[in-house]
Amino acid sequence: MAEFTFHHGGVSVPSLDEALDWYGNVLGFELEKRFHIEAARSHTAMVRKGPLRFEIFEVEGAAPLPEDRRHPPRDLKTHGNKHVAFRVADLEAFLKEMEAKEVDIAFVVRESFGKGCFIRDCAGNLIEFVEEPND
Repeated sequence: MAEFTFHHGGVSVPSLDEALDWYGNVLGFELEKRFHIEAARSHTAMVRKGPLRFEIFEVEGAAPLPEDRRHPPRDLKTHGNKHVAFRVADLEAFLKEMEAKEVDIAFVVRESFGKGCFIRDCAGNLIEFVEEPND
């Protein structure tokens, strides 16, 4: 089998500049590069936080995110890619930080199998953060 590693996740937003500010100020991503994808009519940026990379697209004429894609349990009822997830050491501390930054917290899970949350970025896209249980 061919070897591969994870490279990046991607998200479409209505405003690239607003998203760059949000991903930088809220999650600490830094701009790696900006470019235009002519075939997709997309103003695009790659952002990075350590080894994590995220591609952000502002596509001309793109439709807004459907309401069902903004709520994790409803989003699962539609086939397709769902979200990207990041690991945090302490979910409660992360939630306090997000609340202090007035981030839209969509959903919090505190179960025996683990804890996590979903936040919405400035365009309503879901991003998951997971605290893995200590085994």
